[in-house]
Amino acid sequence: MKRRYFGLLTGVCALTAFLLVWWQWEMTMADQYGLLVLLEQPETADTITHIRNSKHLMVSAFKDHRRDGAIRVISIIKRKELHKLYCVLCVHANASAKLNGIVSRCVSSKAQVEIHTDHFGFPYATSDILCTSPSFIEPTHVSISTDRNAVQSFKYLPIQNKEIKKSFKYNFTVCISNLFGEFNNALQFVQTMEVYKLIGIQRVVIYNTSCGPVVEKVLQHYSKEGILEVVPWPIDKFLKPSPGWQPSLFPGDLHYYGQLTTLNECIYRYMYQSRYILLNDIDEIIMPYKHASLGDLMDTLQKQYSDAGVFKIDNPIFPKTQSDDSGRFSRPEWKSVPGVNILEHIYREPYQKSTDSPTKMIINPRHVEQTSVHSVLKRFGPSIDVPFDVCHIIHVRVPLQWYLRKDQLYEDKKLWEFEEKLIPNINHALHESGLLLQSDTASLGMSGPAYL
Repeated sequence: MKRRYFGLLTGVCALTAFLLVWWQWEMTMADQYGLLVLLEQPETADTITHIRNSKHLMVSAFKDHRRDGAIRVISIIKRKELHKLYCVLCVHANASAKLNGIVSRCVSSKAQVEIHTDHFGFPYATSDILCTSPSFIEPTHVSISTDRNAVQSFKYLPIQNKEIKKSFKYNFTVCISNLFGEFNNALQFVQTMEVYKLIGIQRVVIYNTSCGPVVEKVLQHYSKEGILEVVPWPIDKFLKPSPGWQPSLFPGDLHYYGQLTTLNECIYRYMYQSRYILLNDIDEIIMPYKHASLGDLMDTLQKQYSDAGVFKIDNPIFPKTQSDDSGRFSRPEWKSVPGVNILEHIYREPYQKSTDSPTKMIINPRHVEQTSVHSVLKRFGPSIDVPFDVCHIIHVRVPLQWYLRKDQLYEDKKLWEFEEKLIPNINHALHESGLLLQSDTASLGMSGPAYL
């Protein structure tokens, strides 16, 4: 009897000691991280979310396995009004907790804010808010707060990239930063998209603030086809974005409609979806000149530079003021489609690397932590300048060296090499977008998808 009583007493003492240690540990964690129980956790479906009681914005959240699993919240910070911020990291509750009305268990901790160095002097800058969580919680959602304890009724971002992936859905993805100002250059966009397909692009991502009605039809076509993801980007509902990169010439709150934010967001969005990402504008095509495709190009470059993850591509100008005189690609069915016919603009300005248009990039996203427009701000591994004759950009736009005559330009007919497949593919896309007149469709002998 005494032995049984002694055993029972020992068990009670052990349980009491365990509960005391557990309570002390909970208090320590509560003091360090601020343990919270959340009764409501509204997940935002918006691409831009206001951080309450501040002038800052948060965009999306990702687990960064290269930074010891820290949660990186892509954000837009007003540089001169930065004050203390807190991360609220939550994990969905189990079924029994939900029966008691508890949706999530959360911790809060002080946030680390990294403002990107490239902001061009605008008041707002692309930033990373880094959050760390204790080992006992694997958060699924995060929000940013100015008050460590006030977390109810906040909007929470789902945390993406929770697992490292070694195989990728896409080999090449193009990140196009912003459409704005009722962009309606439909013909050039369709031609560019069809060239992308022929050189190995499998995915295109566009951040759309606004576009014209004709381009909207084209976006719908390519989204339905599956090659295009359109990410809503209503930055003009939160800030007064600048349409340029110089505050003195183009005043506003944020550089170029948040171009740097969208480029960084796209890198993390596709970090474990795409082997490579191309960072270029909507009127630019990164074109291999000594290889049949981007895949062949990158196979060669990676054999030469196995540890490199950033490849900078020269960006010469093909002035849209100079056209081919033969009229070979002045096709009547395209006359009703608004935009530039890039197949007619085969003359390239002499490229002067020191003064000309800056480079764009092909990157391995797992090697990049922060990027600007023309170069990477933080990376893992070296950056390589790709030789001009191996690969450069076809960039049809207003001239940079406006004083040059046609006979002073270089003839570059690279796009003409794709004529056999490119022309019917362009017409098919225009037809599917509802942009070819019925008479044009009949004269081409087209009959919907069977036309391919």
